[in-house]
Amino acid sequence: MAQEQQTILVCDDDREIVDAISIYLGGEGFRIVKAYDGQEALDLMEKEPVDLIIMDVMMPGLDGIHATLKIRETSSVPIIILSAKSEDTDKILGLNIGADDYIAKPFNPLELVARVKSQLRRYTKLGNMSGSQSQAVYKCGGLMINDDNKEVFVDGEPVKLTPIEYNILLLLVKNAGKVFSIDEIFQQIWNEEAIGADNTVAVHIRHIREKIEINPREPRYLKVVWGVGYKVEKQP
Repeated sequence: MAQEQQTILVCDDDREIVDAISIYLGGEGFRIVKAYDGQEALDLMEKEPVDLIIMDVMMPGLDGIHATLKIRETSSVPIIILSAKSEDTDKILGLNIGADDYIAKPFNPLELVARVKSQLRRYTKLGNMSGSQSQAVYKCGGLMINDDNKEVFVDGEPVKLTPIEYNILLLLVKNAGKVFSIDEIFQQIWNEEAIGADNTVAVHIRHIREKIEINPREPRYLKVVWGVGYKVEKQP
């Protein structure tokens, strides 16, 4: 049976870039829908489901930052941020607002395709895992993960995580008490060699803390082990 074609929303005010990305990804069998500002992207998402978004940062009208923030209010669809700037601050900003990945212009088409496929593999596995598989509920104090339904609860209240945040938290909760280095977390979650992974992992860890901790500055669950890495503290 043929695999259902996946839809990618490409949003950039530079029509040549949108067309170029469409050619690269269309050649890989993806269906492309195009938008040229953030508001147009939001409008398109209301009309049809998309499997991944490539979002430029700097656009007139509603920019990529505010569009991503708006999308994250209701959707955990993978978002790859595009920016003409390559400074770490822009990468961190993209991750801070809920993006899953970041690529700087000018980009290598093969790298973009690889990142798109990587995000889709991870998201598809997270969102469409067969209910017939044996899953589990993991508890750590007031923190509970239902891996069957991909749900997270803290003291009975649901917590909304992005796919990457969920996978990081699941890894740490399943191995409560074990310290994972930044490189180990990156390699297990991204399935890539951990080159310059510090900022990427740290931003996602901070996001998770903000969502599951009463006081992120004094975390109860997700703790740093200075000079080593991160762990979820075992709870009585």
